[in-house]
Amino acid sequence: MNKILVELGNRTYPIYIGSNLLSNPELYTQHIKSKQVVVISNETIAPLYLETVIKQLSSFQVESVILPDGEQYKTLEYVTRIFDELLANKFSRNSTLIALGGGVIGDMGGFAAACYQRGINFIQIPTTLLAQVDSSVGGKTGVNHPLGKNMIGAFYQPQCVIADADVLDTLDDRQLAAGLAEVIKYGLIRDLDFFVWLENNISALLARDKNALSYAIEKSCLNKAEIVSEDETETGVRATLNLGHTFGHAIETGSGYGVYLHGEAVAIGTCQAADLSRRKGWLTTEDVERIIKLFEQCNLPTTPPKDLDSERFIDLMSVDKKNIDGQIRVILLKQIGVATLPIGVDKASLRETLDTYGR
Repeated sequence: MNKILVELGNRTYPIYIGSNLLSNPELYTQHIKSKQVVVISNETIAPLYLETVIKQLSSFQVESVILPDGEQYKTLEYVTRIFDELLANKFSRNSTLIALGGGVIGDMGGFAAACYQRGINFIQIPTTLLAQVDSSVGGKTGVNHPLGKNMIGAFYQPQCVIADADVLDTLDDRQLAAGLAEVIKYGLIRDLDFFVWLENNISALLARDKNALSYAIEKSCLNKAEIVSEDETETGVRATLNLGHTFGHAIETGSGYGVYLHGEAVAIGTCQAADLSRRKGWLTTEDVERIIKLFEQCNLPTTPPKDLDSERFIDLMSVDKKNIDGQIRVILLKQIGVATLPIGVDKASLRETLDTYGR
């Protein structure tokens, strides 16, 4: 087992990465403050891993909430089901919430923990590659609104993250590929050597080679931990983690939540951001082709949906947390391995990419 620390002063917490971690009770108990524990999961993950987790908590009062599986259920309505269970069982402010699932469950569980009695203890157990390398780390929690993704939420850090690589054995190929989109992001924004490693090892990752996956998870978490430690609430460098996300969130919202997996939308959005970076004179055509090729090797989509025209894209991108005074701001690439902070883009330049890339 490897341990990476997210350094946040007295709120510093570990990310545990390894195999057979779900069956290690000590990892849980040292981060639980009272006898009351609620485990949040979904209809896909609960039959696979809920019993294993509950077995490690035999000395606690454990309740569970099983939610439907899918981005379309990441709403205030379904978070209320978590509050209902906490209240019905008279959970106190010292209770602990465990989020067992992918990014949707992690975001919803963390948001419920942040809100219930103004904040209770919580633990992340991510069960998808995307959640292990990205969404479970850093304390971003929240839900979607019909007009915009992740527009309702809070920064709220977990007590720990338990990333068990063994759970990826039950991950389907589409979800695995979606997670690789976020892995590739780290290479693009700040780690050229890692990007080159990914180019050379993408076949091993897709074949679920345990050594390759463990290395990719650890490198991704190291990159994110360093960024979050420097900029917890996204006033600076943390915004670079949103490469491709302004485009991608527009795709998710405009297509209907759940049509595209988050990583699929981010892959498309990153290719669009690369195209816009080329138009700015920062990336070469060869750079863009190299980026697109790596996403395509992961069997990820790289072109936007045909039914989203540039005007609809711009309208959707206008609802984004990085925007200031109505100006759309995006993350671009100065070169592979070097990202910009959010920069404003004029709608004419943006429209060129939206009208031509992948059309």
